[in-house]
Formats: sequence, structure tokens, C-alpha cells
Amino acid sequence: MPNRILALAAALTLTATGCGMLPMKQAAPLPSKPPPSSGASASTAPTPGDPATTAPTQDARPAMAETRSTQNENLKLEVVGLNRVKGKHLVVQIRLSNTGTEKNLAWAADMGDHTRELGKMDWASGIGVLDAQARTWILPYQPADSPCLCSDQDRDDLDFFIEPGKSITVYAVLPAPSGNPATTTVVTPVGPPMPNVPISDDPPTGDFPDPDAEPVTPVTRRVILPSESLDKSEETADDGKDLQVSLSSDVLFAVDKATLTPRARSVLARTAKLIDASPATGVKVEGHADSSGNDAINDPLSLRRAQAVQRALSAVLTRDGVRFQSKGYGSRRPLYGNDTDEGKRRNRRVTVTFTKPKPAGPADPATDVVQTLAPEDLKVTGKAEGQPFSMEITGLRRLPGGLGLLTYKISNAGSAEAWFHELGWGQDWQSYKYKAASNVRLTDVAARRRYLPGRLQVPTDDGVDSYCACTEVSGVRLGTEKFAPGQTREFWDLFALPDSAATLEVKIATFRDLQVPVQ
Repeated sequence: MPNRILALAAALTLTATGCGMLPMKQAAPLPSKPPPSSGASASTAPTPGDPATTAPTQDARPAMAETRSTQNENLKLEVVGLNRVKGKHLVVQIRLSNTGTEKNLAWAADMGDHTRELGKMDWASGIGVLDAQARTWILPYQPADSPCLCSDQDRDDLDFFIEPGKSITVYAVLPAPSGNPATTTVVTPVGPPMPNVPISDDPPTGDFPDPDAEPVTPVTRRVILPSESLDKSEETADDGKDLQVSLSSDVLFAVDKATLTPRARSVLARTAKLIDASPATGVKVEGHADSSGNDAINDPLSLRRAQAVQRALSAVLTRDGVRFQSKGYGSRRPLYGNDTDEGKRRNRRVTVTFTKPKPAGPADPATDVVQTLAPEDLKVTGKAEGQPFSMEITGLRRLPGGLGLLTYKISNAGSAEAWFHELGWGQDWQSYKYKAASNVRLTDVAARRRYLPGRLQVPTDDGVDSYCACTEVSGVRLGTEKFAPGQTREFWDLFALPDSAATLEVKIATFRDLQVPVQ
């Protein structure tokens, strides 16, 4: 088992030179498990790294955080280990338990990273953390010869199934979040993220692959947080470093023209104010068109429109030292599909990109009133396929870095099975690689601004694929929108949150709006 043991801390010294192992924290004694009867498969797994010949034992460590699978409520996930190693790596250990009566509960396909290529979404490759400050979704390292530095059913002698009342523990080794935080948000593809999980700098329990012992590739996804003005004159994508403000060409210009309209001045004034507040010395202005017309028309028109916006912004900036760069891309860089009128409208744009201004800071605690609502104030009813449904907001939680986590439950209160497809039919559903719970919006009514679910961006040979930072409802989770009578599922979406908002208007699918306090 060469190169299997992580160097746990710089201060630790080698005490077992014969086996090349560094000291590690030993697991607390676990209750022994009798061997399975003849013909039965073991329903538990050894602690990661234990020899296959060791009798399987249940992991009895206390849970640091827990969540449940949206698709199968009998699958419980508990974080039982979160350890920073060498100041730069993170070992995440999650206990998967079958809390129901279903036999042969499969786990491997559910725990796989859905942002990887098909055929590579196996093992525990979907375990990760959200680096909120860096706006990055961090996943396990990828060695040259395997999908991830994480639990492998064959190598770690894990069962394919979890039997009722039993559990297995899986792990992932990944880059530590930036800034040496005391806590982080643990994410999986299975259920809602688990915020505020404490990170220990003590050695982890067990032995794990050392990412410094072999060539590995960090696997990260940029988190993009979009928002738009209620009048649809612009939409903004925030990746934590830069702002990309897409101004609607339908508002800025007449059809086939590059002369700014009277209304354009007020739209550009907001963008100029953001640039003035930014430390940026360089600003990119890019014109884009939809797929109507041809390159001979779209290319020069998109360039002239970018140049018109550049001149207008330059004239109203209140500070010096800002350099502009203008380009026109015609229809070659769409943000949305061109097969709907809404997609075409949003693709006709001039995009202004610059360094993000520093946040204004949270509201004054002395004047910020925290609103507490009774559970019935956060619950509404509706219908799907003739069956009564209900929806309840379970949390709108502020995370570090200007992020927010919305969690909510949807229940079938009827007597027959029904699909709730409306959850996946958001206005921008076609811009995602796979269908997801994207038909959710947060609105800051006072600021007249709407927030859309976040996106995980994955570079490809053709450009960028976008995945919703929310519950997935396709692929191995295709049945997530299907509800048996009395069944409840919990969903989640990640958003940008305005710094000063204490309450936001929440709209989920076809349910009526709710006023929800930010926790």
C-alpha cells in the first residue's frame, strides 16, 4: 500500500520508518459486528484504508452535520470527519446510512460528480466543499489513473448496497478552502449542502491517499451568481472577482441601430456607478447578437454597439485611470438558447466586465430588525396533475462571501402519484447542461432586483458548460420530481444575497410568493 498515508502535519515526526507511515489519529473503539450468515453480503464497510480482511464495523463517531437525499429520504448523510492536512489539503469523511426498510440501497451512482463526463461519475467523486470567499466549488483531486482521490468500491472493499439499519463511511481528499477558515460548507450531489461544519487541524481518523505522493489535478468549478433588474434592462453575473453586466440591446438601441436611446442613459448610469466604485483599471465592453441575420450584419453591428456604450460610460465616469477595450462577437457567444424569443432577447446584449467593487458591508445591527415567522407563514399550497401539493420554506441562510442557501420542502398531499415538473421549468432552464430545480427566484423588492440560482461553470473544448447550483432532477435523479402520495422531498438552491436585505420575496415554481426572513 505505497503512498497511502497522508503526512498529517509538519510537526509530526516519523515513528514507524519500517512501513513508511506517519502517526495518525486512531479511531475510537467501534462496536464489533458479527460476520454475516452464509449467503448474505456484509452490509457495512471497514474504516477507509483498513485491510480487506478486517471484520466490518459500524462507524459510531458523532455526526458533525447531516442531510438527507432528496431522491431517497432513507439515505442519510452525516459528516463524521473534516480535517485540514498540511495546511493545504482537506479530508472529508461522510457516513451513509440506510434508515428505512428498503433492501439493497445503492449509493455509488448518487455520490458521483454530475459535472464530469458521463461514465466518470462514479465512486464518491461528488463530495466537496464550497469555498464561499473564492466562489469555488471544490471537488476531490483527480489522479492520472482514476476518477478521483476518494472512496473506491473495489480498492476500499465497499459494498455496492447499504442494507436497512446499516451504514458505510466514504471519504474524499481535496484542496482545502482558501483563507484557512474555521468552518466550511460540505456539499454532495445527493441532498442540500451542510453549512458551517467545523474544520479540524488534528490528524484525521484512518489513512488516506496522499495527494503529494503522486501527480494529481485539482478539480474545481467556478460559482457564478446571476441577478437581474426587474425591468429586464440588465443582468449581472458575479463570480466573486469580476462583475459581468449584460445590458439589454433592446433597451439600449433601436432595431438594427447603434445609437443609444434616451432610456439607455439611466441604465448606463448604474453601470458607471459600479465602475466608479470598483478598483478596476481596465474594462471590457463586448457586443453580442442573437442568431437572427448573418455574420456580415451581426459582427459590425455588435462592434458599433460596444463602442457606443464605451463612449457613453467613459463620459460619465467620475474617476480617471480607466482603460476600455471594445469588441464585437456577433452571435458567436450566446448565453442562452436561440430557439425561444426570451433566449434571443437575452442574447442581444452589450456586456461590460470589470473588477467587482468591494461590498458595502452588512446592515447596522442596531437598525436591522430580524423577523421571525411562524412555520405556517412559510408554507403554501398548490396543485400538480390534479393532486394537492404543499411547499414549505425551511431556511434562507446567509453564507460567507455574499452567498445564500435556500432550502424548501415540497409534499404531495394527495392520494395519487404525481409529477411536479414545474420546478425544473425556469426561464433559463435551457442554459444548463442538465435539468435542475432552477424555477426559483429571490426578489429584493426595495432594490427592484431579482436573484437567480447560481451556476457551476465547467470549461469544455467548445466553451463552457453550466450546471445549476441547486438540486438536480435529471440523470440518475430523474425521478426527483415524482411524488408518491404523502411523500416529501427537500430541495435547495444557491444564490447571491444582497448585503443589507433582512427579508426577500421568494417565488418557487407555481406556488405563490412568500416573504422570507434571511437567517
